[in-house]
Amino acid sequence: MIDAALRAENRSFGEYLGAEKDRVPSGVSVGIQSDPRALVAAVGGYLDEGYVRIKIKIKPGRDIDDTAAVRAAFGGIPLQVDANSAYTLQDADTLAELDRFDLLLIEQPLQEDDLVDHATLAKRLSTPVCLDESIVSDKAAADALALGSAAIINIKAGRVGGYLEAVAIHDRALAAGVPVWCGGMLETGIGRAANAALAALPGFTLPGDISASARFYTRDIVTEPAVIEDGHVRVPTGAGLGVEIDEAALEEFTVRRERLTR
Repeated sequence: MIDAALRAENRSFGEYLGAEKDRVPSGVSVGIQSDPRALVAAVGGYLDEGYVRIKIKIKPGRDIDDTAAVRAAFGGIPLQVDANSAYTLQDADTLAELDRFDLLLIEQPLQEDDLVDHATLAKRLSTPVCLDESIVSDKAAADALALGSAAIINIKAGRVGGYLEAVAIHDRALAAGVPVWCGGMLETGIGRAANAALAALPGFTLPGDISASARFYTRDIVTEPAVIEDGHVRVPTGAGLGVEIDEAALEEFTVRRERLTR
């Protein structure tokens, strides 16, 4: 509905949200590979594609050696790790070993409801703690900031209930001097366009997970899929979300139609 309303006003979604940039830096998330050597090869491929920030997944037993291998292979690239809640506070000593790798952040090391434990862990690490799954609303962000559970916040519009709630979290973090970045899921070019507009707000000072459409889709359903240009993704400036549906692609991928009537 916002897309339709903005098209009628000939306004872009970025303008509506308050975007201040015409392009945003793009990072990529790399899953756990078979071994550190395979991880280095995967990361190298993404760097060759132009991504400016690398995020690697970690879990107990696949953390220190994997991170060390990537850091040794690629020097001072912007690098962060994502634990997806794989650890407990009892693993604090292991997580503290990551401090020597000069990481941008460690994302969601503990369970999503462990705000108090995250605050305790944050005091034991020099690596900034970033919350992801814990941030399900502006209220959750307020609680995390009040407790000192997060030095950085990953905002995913799809997780927090939409773009207006995402902007509210951004505004809260900006006022608190806490940097945010835009997380991605499996959005098509429609969602990627919206995420790019969100990530163009002033508080988004770290590269997000707004990767090229080709990262997940051989063929997107928009006529101009997201691409990486000098490590960045352009923020659409056309009316509404600024993208057009590729009707042929949509027809090809459609498996069922339903009509809702009143």
